[in-house]
Amino acid sequence: MVKAILQLIRPKDWAKNLFLFLPVFFAGEIADTDKIASLALGFVAFSLVASSIYIINDYRDREDDRKHPVKKNRPLARGALSGTVAIGLFLLLLIGGLGIAWFIRDKFLFVLGIYFLLNLGYSFGLKTIPVLDILILAAGFILRIKAGSVISFTPLSEWIVIMVFLLALFMAIGKRRDDVLLKIQSGTEMRKAVKGYNLEYLNVLLALVCAVIIVAYFMYTMSPATIERLGTHRLYYTCLFVIAGIMRYLQIIFVMQDSGSPTKILYRDHFIKITLLLWIASFAGILYLKDLTLFT
Repeated sequence: MVKAILQLIRPKDWAKNLFLFLPVFFAGEIADTDKIASLALGFVAFSLVASSIYIINDYRDREDDRKHPVKKNRPLARGALSGTVAIGLFLLLLIGGLGIAWFIRDKFLFVLGIYFLLNLGYSFGLKTIPVLDILILAAGFILRIKAGSVISFTPLSEWIVIMVFLLALFMAIGKRRDDVLLKIQSGTEMRKAVKGYNLEYLNVLLALVCAVIIVAYFMYTMSPATIERLGTHRLYYTCLFVIAGIMRYLQIIFVMQDSGSPTKILYRDHFIKITLLLWIASFAGILYLKDLTLFT
């Protein structure tokens, strides 16, 4: 029972909610313990609400999931948990998450409420509309950084919003491409929205978004506003790791034909993990150690 519940609430996917910390990281305020403490509590609230959405999504999709080579092992699809238990757990997580959000700040509760309603709409039919489905997935990450902004009282740069949206869009397109491949291989439609996609279309979208991400990141690091706000012009060095990470993700998609869950790729692909860590280390080093001789 415990194992099935953990599978249902997907704690591994809580890594997505680390995006709440991005505003303070990019603002150079990651050492502010008060803000980090508030964000940590916000992370818990966001994770609880996100898990409640996972439950509703799995509950509604349990019949379709039984046809999927991987999702058929989900607790509700394989019958390890009853629908009554799932709904009870959904209500418990939702009330707990929204309660914590209200305790932190009313504006955070508002942002989290929008996230919940948007994803509820996604689960109840919006995910069947091609293009809109991937836009909603990407919008979820924008709401995460907005939540981090309101919790920590840290203004959001338009560049951060653009970059996060593009990156989330890139990963969502890759995930849809995986659904199309599964349809081709199995002959079974795993998602209704897949009707609106084919490999050629998704390949073009991936190439387009990939190019825009790289150009936008270069522009962000060399923007006069960014240089003035952060006090350094060296951020363009970190472009190396952004390009390396995108190239690796494209290799996983096109060569390895494995573009399922971006979170699973992050956990199991050592190249992606090392590249991400090097990007964080280089960005933090330039941003937080810029007064040292090495970075002047």
